[in-house]
Amino acid sequence: MNKSMIYALTLALVSAIFIPTYAEAHDDNATLPHIGGNSEFAQSKWAPVRHSFDLHIPKNSKAVSQLIIQVPDVIRISDKNRIDVVDTQGQKIDTNISVNGKIIVLTFLNTVAPNTKLEIDINNVKRPIGGNGSVYQMSAKFFGSDVVLPVGFARFRVNG
Repeated sequence: MNKSMIYALTLALVSAIFIPTYAEAHDDNATLPHIGGNSEFAQSKWAPVRHSFDLHIPKNSKAVSQLIIQVPDVIRISDKNRIDVVDTQGQKIDTNISVNGKIIVLTFLNTVAPNTKLEIDINNVKRPIGGNGSVYQMSAKFFGSDVVLPVGFARFRVNG
């Protein structure tokens, strides 16, 4: 191999090791909800994991009635009963959950008011080994509206 190819390969490997899990960040004075962070638990190559997202609904936003999550093609969701939604105090939020293929729809029984932070946990995620990682795309519906607006995405690096 020539030296430039070795340098390129080394740079790619070092970048892959040090690229953290990524989520969009926004100002809490914004008018739209956003994904404030995401994390993966039980970081094992072989065991199912939990993907967690923090949804921030800023004080200048409208109340949120529904969150739509587009699941990446490389991720398999085992069942809808393994999705939890809690507030910052750990209190469960009453939510109807539906899973249709790669779409998870969280319909809040009581709209989620502005100036609220939620944690959405997708448990028992079965993920592949290798690949380019996975990106969840999220959108929201607001109280009194049928318009669906994108609110962010979260990326998880695949270990392997």
